[in-house]
Amino acid sequence: MYALHMPITKSAKKALRSSDKKRVVNIRRKKNIEVAVKDVKKLVAKGEKKAVSTALSAAYKALDKAAKNGLIKKNAASRKKARLTALANRSAK
Repeated sequence: MYALHMPITKSAKKALRSSDKKRVVNIRRKKNIEVAVKDVKKLVAKGEKKAVSTALSAAYKALDKAAKNGLIKKNAASRKKARLTALANRSAK
C-alpha cells in the first residue's frame, strides 16, 4: 500500500485498494511511453530507417493509450508524437 494514513471507513479502504491498483497500471503505462520513445531515439541515432517507422508506430500506440485513459493530456500526446515524427523525418534526410 502506498497511503501515508490508514483509512478508517470501509469505503475509504476500498478506495485505497483501487487507487493502489490504478497507480500500478499508470506507472506501467508511463514506463511503456518512456521505453517506446527511447527506442525511437536510439534507432534514429543509429540511422535504421525501416526500424524507426515500426518503433514510431509503437510509440504512437503507447501515447494514444495514455491520452485515452487520461494519464497524459490529449495535446501533450499530440505534441510528443509531432516531435518524434519531426526527429524521424530529420534523420531520414
